[in-house]
Amino acid sequence: MKDNNEFEIIDTAGFDAIAKRFKKLYPKVEELHFHAMVSSRLGGDDPLDGISIFRGDGYYHFVTFGFSELYEKESDDMEYSGYGFELTFKLKMNSEQLKRRKKDLDIKDKELKNICSIFQELAKYVFESGEIFQPNEYIWTGQKEGIDVSKRSKITGFITTLDQAKEIDTPNGKVQFVELVGATDRELKLIDSGKMKITELLKKLKTDVTDFSRDSIV
Repeated sequence: MKDNNEFEIIDTAGFDAIAKRFKKLYPKVEELHFHAMVSSRLGGDDPLDGISIFRGDGYYHFVTFGFSELYEKESDDMEYSGYGFELTFKLKMNSEQLKRRKKDLDIKDKELKNICSIFQELAKYVFESGEIFQPNEYIWTGQKEGIDVSKRSKITGFITTLDQAKEIDTPNGKVQFVELVGATDRELKLIDSGKMKITELLKKLKTDVTDFSRDSIV
């Protein structure tokens, strides 16, 4: 039995490795971190422990914490940490967001919370199915409404690519950063039918930053 004055030391090596990688990308930026009220690991509804958001040059850069093993090593796979990846996403700022000071991230911003909710839904799918996300795939349910908070955008799903953070080695194994890039219904239909490759669409977009106000480029 532990003495009442003793505290349990939690190993956060996996979490720290992800945070360190993004701190290197954004050394002078204070991130906003959304913590799950109670993660599913502790009996809650949210699979991910949290999501960090960094303010880049005209965009927000999101990264998840929870697809990989953030704390002690639990899986038998010593090569990869957990599912072996974390998801990222770059969202173009609107005019109001651009006016804010660089360090001023608004925790009340509905669009930021909306993206976090999408990440949690994708995590539920992964945790329930065991399927993983990798670069050069597409994520599309066939929905017609936009994935933005107002549901007016023509962006209805995602294609995936390797994030600029690439892959890191952590004490719990490798973690690859898989970036989601928004795609329109028309673009996703062409990919789903085999008439266009994901790499072709990425080349046409000329950016990995998702703009909810853009039209289809094909």
